[in-house]
Amino acid sequence: MSMKIRLARGGSKKRPFYRIVAADSRMPRDGRYIEKLGTYNPLLPKDSEERVKMDVERVQHWLGQGAQPTDRVSRMLEAAGLKEKTERNNPNKGTPGKKAQERAEEKAAKAAAPAEEASE
Repeated sequence: MSMKIRLARGGSKKRPFYRIVAADSRMPRDGRYIEKLGTYNPLLPKDSEERVKMDVERVQHWLGQGAQPTDRVSRMLEAAGLKEKTERNNPNKGTPGKKAQERAEEKAAKAAAPAEEASE
């Protein structure tokens, strides 16, 4: 049974509230979980202590059992000092989309046209 430490969404529409849970990876996101490990309230300010609450001992227990944290939970664990920081690299995220690239090419072509006329 592959275990995940992940977020289970609660709260009403447009007012998210998450539980940090240890669950079987085959279960649905908000479905059955084995143990509640903490809470995460994204509506609170980032410097608030109430934003992320975790039972550190239980999280370490599940990590020791081989549970894999999701990306968002692993960032929370890194901030809490329970996990080493991992280097993330997504070179495609910063590249502009198709339309923006086309606009940049058109702009460069327009800028190059007067420069060519001036050199002649």
